[in-house]
Amino acid sequence: MTAAPARLREDIDVARTVLATEAAGLRALADALDDSFTQAVSSLAATTGRVVVSGMGKSGHVARKIAATFASTGTPSQFVHPAEASHGDLGMIVPGDLVLAISNSGETRELADLIAHTRRHAIPLVAISGSADSTLARAADVALTLPRAPEACPMGLAPTTSTTMQLALGDALAVALLTRRGFGPADFRQFHPGGKLGAALKRVRDLMHTGDELPLAAPGMPMREALLVMTAKRFGCVGVISPDGSLIGIFTDGDLRRAMAPDLLDRTLGSVMHGEPRTIGVEALAAEALHEMNARARPITTLFVLDANRRPVGILHMHDLLRAGVA
Repeated sequence: MTAAPARLREDIDVARTVLATEAAGLRALADALDDSFTQAVSSLAATTGRVVVSGMGKSGHVARKIAATFASTGTPSQFVHPAEASHGDLGMIVPGDLVLAISNSGETRELADLIAHTRRHAIPLVAISGSADSTLARAADVALTLPRAPEACPMGLAPTTSTTMQLALGDALAVALLTRRGFGPADFRQFHPGGKLGAALKRVRDLMHTGDELPLAAPGMPMREALLVMTAKRFGCVGVISPDGSLIGIFTDGDLRRAMAPDLLDRTLGSVMHGEPRTIGVEALAAEALHEMNARARPITTLFVLDANRRPVGILHMHDLLRAGVA
């Protein structure tokens, strides 16, 4: 059933108000960042154990996501429910760990035993709170204070802007930490081996064809022979190599159509080759290979893979990327 136009406009107006309110909160949060943020990142970087993230209610849901983000970006992390902590799960938190506790009010009763546990065992405590004078903030080694910002709920009661700021601040901590540690795509792949993301982070060397599969020929080869090589190898192209083995050109199915003439079979491969083949390095990511294939006005389907001396060591086809789930 289609909503009336007036109802549609009203719904969209409400949505835009919510998004604008939360966006304003994020701008205020960015402006409020100070030295305490750097102190928090330093504490996280110095942690030899796990980052234990905790919060109650909506803050708990945010805490779960922040813990997952830390874990996926190279920082061992887990969520501990504060109520469960009081019933035995405090044993999960040991010296060497760091606790990141989240509470908008900073007065969440369920966090009391967790806070006490960190103080008793000298476990670093980083707080995200909406009040610098709250119990949580005062107890913490580092307190990150959210700026005052109205909730997007028209009653001002449902956690909306506050939880958006908590989540964004957690992301900021995780990204600042991975940047400080130099965490790169290769590291990221270790924690994301599945799905399209894991596929895109595969290396070209994992997907390329090598050895006798490569369609290669010398520039002096007659075209009648070069076409047989191109047909036999079934990549729709033949790479042209110099006497030292470096790649100096390429001839493709498309070039064949463009060069078609009565004397074509009597010419040499070097006289009709394209002298600037698009290539990729052996250690490049599969996603980079896909970008190179599609980067210019005329997309291509095949890339020769070169070593540091520009010698072809492999060949990669778009079908390889499709089978791997990259494209």
